[in-house]
Amino acid sequence: MTVTSPLSAQALAINGGSPVRASFLPYGRQSVDEADIQAVVEILRSDWLTTGPKVAEFEEAFAARVGAAHAVSFSSGTAALHAAAFAAGLKPGDEAITTPLTFAATANCVLYQGATPVFADVSFDTLNLDPRQIEKKITPKTRTILPVDYAGHPADLTSILEIARRHGLVVIEDACHALGAEHAGRQVGSVADMTVFSFHPVKHITTGEGGMVTTNHSQFAETLRRFRNHGISSDARQRQSAGQWHYEMVLLGFNYRLPDIACALGIQQLKKLDANLARRREIAARYTAAFREIPAVIPPAVLAEVNPAWHLYPIRLNLQKLTGGRAEVFRALRAENIGVNVHYIPVHHHPYYRERFGYKGGEFPVAEDAYERLISLPMFHGMSDGDAEDVIEAVRKVVRHFAS
Repeated sequence: MTVTSPLSAQALAINGGSPVRASFLPYGRQSVDEADIQAVVEILRSDWLTTGPKVAEFEEAFAARVGAAHAVSFSSGTAALHAAAFAAGLKPGDEAITTPLTFAATANCVLYQGATPVFADVSFDTLNLDPRQIEKKITPKTRTILPVDYAGHPADLTSILEIARRHGLVVIEDACHALGAEHAGRQVGSVADMTVFSFHPVKHITTGEGGMVTTNHSQFAETLRRFRNHGISSDARQRQSAGQWHYEMVLLGFNYRLPDIACALGIQQLKKLDANLARRREIAARYTAAFREIPAVIPPAVLAEVNPAWHLYPIRLNLQKLTGGRAEVFRALRAENIGVNVHYIPVHHHPYYRERFGYKGGEFPVAEDAYERLISLPMFHGMSDGDAEDVIEAVRKVVRHFAS
């Protein structure tokens, strides 16, 4: 005879019930196999740990994968953003239009150049920069538009590039979420003037830390390569091959190089990109089918001309249908061992931006309303079907509890 606990099987774990999962499922994590490990070990036994042959090999493979003429690697996605802002010529007195619904690095790279980030609100459907709002923010000081492919869904690149061409602006696409995504039949990385990627462990491929800028413009590529290497016009391997010691610093750059150790890992990881993308898309489809049946959950939108890369799977809560707020739902899902997260606190809400630029809140109503409702569910290519079903079950359980 089964003894029924006084706590219902559907009682929330946060209230003393049994969690959906026995172990914690993070919102994202890397997948590294023996081939990845062996590739790194081979470099550790080689003559070149950095500025060696694996750097160019990784860059060439990456450029070919996204359909760009050039790819330039960096020590992080943030370093890549900084380099792109430099290559675009941003300087004190200039302005760059970007989204408030992003990680702070997107806007910070503008500040690194002494320029001013100008935020424009996002579209309700995709939470990407709204081209209509971009138009309203353009001034004689505007030099750059910096859209973000939020969660892996490409921004409206067609409209943004058209605006940029009319006003003589450079488009730097922050595609740190969007490796492998497609927009209007073209690979992200081959469309904007410069496109920035990240290889952080929660991304589609990883090099530990790392980033890349792709471009079809040779002048941008040359400037990017110099900027990551202290502004020097040649690297150590080139000088060794030429049998010379002389080098020249031609601009003020940084040490933003990605070492051969990381590039060797990146080369192996890149071979798995298609499989990783396919798996993320399977999980996203499973989620979307389930959450369409839950009135209090709004799954992410996908526009017809886009094939997202699904770095994140951000749901929005219909708070009018719930008795609890986002914070209560978040804590309850965490107690069920579902590693939810929130992406992102709007940049203009951070104390630094409030103090420096005088933001009070309310300036960007679509982004701010979305932030109050957003929860990112676990999304990574190493998830099993069982993991995905646990997420769905936990969302159903928690939302049912808070349903009004």
